[in-house]
Amino acid sequence: MKLTLITVAAGSDRAIDNLAGEYLKRICRYAPLDELPLKTEREFLERVERERKEGAVLLVLLDSRGKLLTSEEFAAALGGARDGGKRRALLAIGPPDGWSPETLKLADMTLSLGRMTLPHQLARLVLAEQIYRAFTILAGHPYHSGH
Repeated sequence: MKLTLITVAAGSDRAIDNLAGEYLKRICRYAPLDELPLKTEREFLERVERERKEGAVLLVLLDSRGKLLTSEEFAAALGGARDGGKRRALLAIGPPDGWSPETLKLADMTLSLGRMTLPHQLARLVLAEQIYRAFTILAGHPYHSGH
């Protein structure tokens, strides 16, 4: 399963970018991954439409109203999608004002990183670490059990 980490209307922070970059490199040991910064939710919706025309896609939207999952539950969701034939996973951090109701309806999963509000850059770092952790859990790697 190929992963795409999408951020909509996000800024940049060099220190956080460096940390997130380390996890993104690690993820590539388990699955191909690319990042896609987009300027608007409209661009995001166009991307989702193109991806869905090309095949089976898992769409995960980060949203404060989303599900609160443990790392193991998140790993199981990714692994289940992968093993169930999803060829692509789009994991997206939305615009500053949140996702529109129309976009939320398209999601296969809405995921919350917690009840506190995080800036885009920090959410990207936490998501990158959790994706890496999920794949280490699925692979039986000791990274997760040591934390």
